[in-house]
Amino acid sequence: MLELSEIYRAAQVLKNVARHTELIAAPKINPSSHIYLKPENLQYTGSFKLRGAYYKISQLSDSEKAKGVIACSAGNHAQGVALGATHNGIKSLICLPSGAPISKVEATKGYGAEVCLVPGVYDDAYQKALQLQAEHGYTLIHPFDDPKVIAGQGTIGLEIIDEMPDVEAVIVPIGGGGLISGVAFAIKSIKPEVKIYGVQAEGAASMATSIHDGRIKHLPNVSTIADGIAVKEPGVNTFDLCSRYVDDIVTVSDDEIAAAILTLIEQQKLVAEGAGAVSVAAAMFDKLPIEGKKTVCLVSGGNIDVSILSRVITRGLTKSGRNCSFTIDLYDKPGQLSAVCNIIAQLGGNIISVTHERTNAGTQINGCTLRIVMETRNAEHIEEIKNGLANAGYKMLIY
Repeated sequence: MLELSEIYRAAQVLKNVARHTELIAAPKINPSSHIYLKPENLQYTGSFKLRGAYYKISQLSDSEKAKGVIACSAGNHAQGVALGATHNGIKSLICLPSGAPISKVEATKGYGAEVCLVPGVYDDAYQKALQLQAEHGYTLIHPFDDPKVIAGQGTIGLEIIDEMPDVEAVIVPIGGGGLISGVAFAIKSIKPEVKIYGVQAEGAASMATSIHDGRIKHLPNVSTIADGIAVKEPGVNTFDLCSRYVDDIVTVSDDEIAAAILTLIEQQKLVAEGAGAVSVAAAMFDKLPIEGKKTVCLVSGGNIDVSILSRVITRGLTKSGRNCSFTIDLYDKPGQLSAVCNIIAQLGGNIISVTHERTNAGTQINGCTLRIVMETRNAEHIEEIKNGLANAGYKMLIY
C-alpha cells in the first residue's frame, strides 16, 4: 500500500512546491522536555495539506486531469487541492462544511477553486463530494485516506529526521489520520526507536476511540474549536497505519487547545489554528511521557478564523491563570469595595471589571455581592489573592 520510496518520490516532486519548514526551539512549552516545533502553519496555504494534495494531483493520469478534481475538506485540504489543481491547469470543485471559517472559504476561492458549501461537518461534505463525483465523473482527491496523499504528508517525517537525526519523540495532530500515518510510516521506517504520539480533541476523538476498540468507529457527532480535525470516522488506510506505527494517542480539551494557541502567540510569535495547536497542548499539559526527551511538536496549520481568535485568546488566558473572576459576599457598608480592591492591588492583581449588586436573592437583606474580573500572572497568583481575601474575612460565593 505505502512504501518509503513513494515518500522520497513525493519529496522530489514537492521540492520546489512546498516550503521546508525548519524546526524552531521552544524550551518554555515544557521545561522538563526539549521541545522543538515543526511550523507547518508557515507552509504555503498555511497548512501541511498542500503536500499530500499537490503530490496526489501530480500523479494523476491525463484522462483523470481532464475530468477535473473534487475534494471535501474542513478548509486546509481545500486550499491545497485548489492550489495544486490551478498550478496544473485543472478545474477543481471543493465541498466544504457550511461551518468552515470564512477565511478558509475565501482563501479556497482565491486559489482558483469552485466552492460548494454543505450543511453539517466534514463527513457530510464528503458524502456530497461522492455524489457529485458520481454525477460528473470528477477525480476525487481524498483529504487523508489515500496512499499518495499519505505519502505527500510523509515528507514532513523525512524533513524532521534529516534536520534532527537524534529526535526521540514526535507529537502529531490527528483528524482523519493522513498526517500522522505518513509521518509515522516515514520515521519508523528509518528510525523505529522514535516514539510517535498522536493528539486529538476530546470532542472529536474518532481515531483514539477506534484504536482503543480495535476497529473503526463512527462518532455520532463531533464538537471542538479545532475544526480542522473535527472528523467523525478515520479512514481504512489511516486506521491500519496508526494501529501499526503510532505508539499512543491522547486527547486534549478545548481549554487546553486555547491555552496552547495563546502560548504559541506569546512565546513563539506563531499563529496556529486549533487543529495545529493540539500537539503543543499535549506537551504543555503533560499528556505524554516526554520528560527529558528531544521532542518535536508538529504545528499542522495556522488558518484560524480571526473572528474567533479573540474568544480563543480569552479562554487561553483563563486556562493558563492569566485572568480570573469570582464573586464575594459582602456586608453592605461604606469602604467594603475599597478594602477588597486594596487587597487585590497589594497582591499584584489588576482589576478590569467590577459589578456591585444589592438585589441578589441569594444574599442577606443588609448584604451585597461583588463580582470582580482581574488579570493575574498564573494559577499560583490566583491562589495567593484568594487566600489574601479569605484571610481578611471575605467569603467567596463563586470561584
